[in-house]
Amino acid sequence: MAVPSARAGHWRLWATAAAVLLAATGAFAWYFAGPLDVTVTPVRRGPAIDAIYATGSVEPTVMLPLAPQVGGKLAARLVDEGALVRKGQLLARLDDSDLAGSVDEQRARADFARSQYARAKALAERGFVAAGEAQRAQSDLVAAEAALRRVRALRDHTSVFAPADGAIIRRDGEVGQYIAPGQALFVLACCAPLRVTAEIDEEDISRVSVGQAVLLRADALPGQVFDGKVSEITPKGDPVARSYRVRIALPAPGGLRTGMTVDANLLVARHDNAMLLPAAAARDNAVWIVSGHRLERRAITPGIRGPQQLEVLRGLDGSESVVTPNDPALKAGRWVRPHTP
Repeated sequence: MAVPSARAGHWRLWATAAAVLLAATGAFAWYFAGPLDVTVTPVRRGPAIDAIYATGSVEPTVMLPLAPQVGGKLAARLVDEGALVRKGQLLARLDDSDLAGSVDEQRARADFARSQYARAKALAERGFVAAGEAQRAQSDLVAAEAALRRVRALRDHTSVFAPADGAIIRRDGEVGQYIAPGQALFVLACCAPLRVTAEIDEEDISRVSVGQAVLLRADALPGQVFDGKVSEITPKGDPVARSYRVRIALPAPGGLRTGMTVDANLLVARHDNAMLLPAAAARDNAVWIVSGHRLERRAITPGIRGPQQLEVLRGLDGSESVVTPNDPALKAGRWVRPHTP
């Protein structure tokens, strides 16, 4: 009776091993052939915008350097950066003591020449001197008065006046410093609203045109968007930076100030109510959709492509959810368990 008992023990051992093997096989099959967890994103509707991105800076449309026409020590600086000035306002003055002395000297010479001419004219009329003496005295008077006007003009040029209403955006020079003729003491922004100057990559410049709409944002003014229009495109590009300079008019600059850095989006095209999906969902003009918990590869015709989203022109009807991201290891017919983000 001991032999059957041993046989029963062997059978129980083999049955246990078979159960373990079957469980391991099932686990292996579940791991490799079970549903794959994937993230799906529903297709949505919205505006598709094709834009050229660039960075730029805010600057005045007109910037006038203001400088004295004569040299001398700076005696007074009456305004500083940021000051709003009016046309004709005195901004700075050089030391004119030397020229003031010259003006006094030339005035005295002119007064003497005038008296000499009056005396010579009276004598000539009475016949006591020749008419040529009166003419010579008149010539001396004309020369003296011209010299007086010249030295007065030089004295006036030691003062710097605002040529128009505007704002001082830069000033140079300190009181007591020698200022050379033509050396700018101020830069005046005037006569026109602010603008933005941006550098556009040469690969995109063919898609830029005068009058093109631009959306502008500045880190200094979060949450605000400013409208602009392309006003100028420089005809010659920078061969080193491989870019072209574009100027953007600002009809309403709002809180933008000179020197601020802005992000510019030059609008090329806009499609409202476009079919949109995440850009990462497409690869080689195709997407994966989930149909009955199985993967299906669907070819699409893309439209406007942005860094975050992609417009779909054909291939989807808008009711689908697409797998995001598009993993190249995915296979058609694979059993999946979809999840929304």
